[in-house]
Amino acid sequence: MKQELAIFEGFKIRRIYDEETETWYFSVVDIIRVLTQQPDFQTARKYWNKLKERLNKEGSETVTKCHQLKMPAEDGKMRLTDAADPETLLRLIQSVPSPKTEPTISR
Repeated sequence: MKQELAIFEGFKIRRIYDEETETWYFSVVDIIRVLTQQPDFQTARKYWNKLKERLNKEGSETVTKCHQLKMPAEDGKMRLTDAADPETLLRLIQSVPSPKTEPTISR
């Protein structure tokens, strides 16, 4: 697996490419951070924990499709991080109220 950092609107998004399955996995907390425009990592992490609880209570299988992968943390250490493939991320994004996820209506 190879790791790369992506930048989206000034936010760092950790990602890993699994060459065997030819699939990208993205850090869920990093995606939540972008969607909620949260400058603080810990607040985004808490938001993701609450969202996971809510989705589990609703019986959503989306959370079970997230994988724990080692990614570099802000302190430089490799830590287990919830990661998801693009399909799972799209389902998660639909669960986050955000102007980034709302369609734009043009008149």
